[in-house]
Amino acid sequence: MSNRKIAVAGATGNVGREILNILAERKFPASEVVALASRNSVGQKVSYGNKELTVQALEDFDFTGTKIGLFSPGGAVSAIHAPRAAAQGCVVIDNTSHFRMDPNVPLVVPEVNPQAISDYKKSGIIANPNCSTIQMVVALKPLHDLATIKRIVVATYQAVSGAGKEAMDELFDSTKKIYTNQMPTPKKFSKRIAFNVIPQIDSFMEDGATKEEWKMKVETKKIFGSDKIQVEATCVRVPVFNCHSEAVNVEFEKPITVKQARAALEEADGVLVLDRPQEMVFATPVETSTHDAVFVSRLRKDDSVANGLSLWVVADNLKKGAALNAVQIAEILVKDHGF
Repeated sequence: MSNRKIAVAGATGNVGREILNILAERKFPASEVVALASRNSVGQKVSYGNKELTVQALEDFDFTGTKIGLFSPGGAVSAIHAPRAAAQGCVVIDNTSHFRMDPNVPLVVPEVNPQAISDYKKSGIIANPNCSTIQMVVALKPLHDLATIKRIVVATYQAVSGAGKEAMDELFDSTKKIYTNQMPTPKKFSKRIAFNVIPQIDSFMEDGATKEEWKMKVETKKIFGSDKIQVEATCVRVPVFNCHSEAVNVEFEKPITVKQARAALEEADGVLVLDRPQEMVFATPVETSTHDAVFVSRLRKDDSVANGLSLWVVADNLKKGAALNAVQIAEILVKDHGF
């Protein structure tokens, strides 16, 4: 652990705070942890286990001597400071979307493609995938190993925490206003979020898909290392504070039974099968919030295609969908790459 200094950039945001919590919970072997954010946050205190860290300015920070940087300051900020940190010898694990499709930057989910981490040497940067992509590929990897995925159709039901603290505040405030017969005005979202669902996450593209839907398509292919897998996604924002849910339909190249799929999922790292529908036992955001695992429920055969399965996937988007995945990558850097 000697001289294993690490930095957390974006330390005052939802994901940054969660990274600090997880580093402390998992007793990450760091000799020093530095909290970084914008100049507006300099001097603020953030929790790290039973300690408090004083926030320093990211733009002024010298990364020389810092082994690992866990970044979640926003894409435009990472675009500037992640390469700067990498040039100073710090390997950056970036939570933003900026570097994900860069061919020189590995896109990593430790339960799925840990071998890709070694490609950090190309740029000094490792990208964390989109939160909705992470939980889906964790659930699908053991099934892909069994029968090879041909096509995925997914509908996501994404919590407002994925859009940041302001989005969470908007859901809370909007709900209160409706109960007091006031009409809330959406600010963070394009439509009212309270008692509503919004079939739009991120901006619309020319083909009618949103960027969130595009991310799920291209990231899944990159993580699995296969351009043959076809992905169709519809991403929806729902009035839930935390945890993303997904209805996933998968068509495989080879036959696969529900029994085989269940056995593979029950043995898989990072997956918890919670699936006893006759007893009303299945995962929802209420049960899964603050947990590390990706929960799988409603596993069943799809008779509409030759080799099809449907499943329901729920995970804490701030933990496994962002912070925990980044920390797990850092742990592999320490364990397997000599950091």
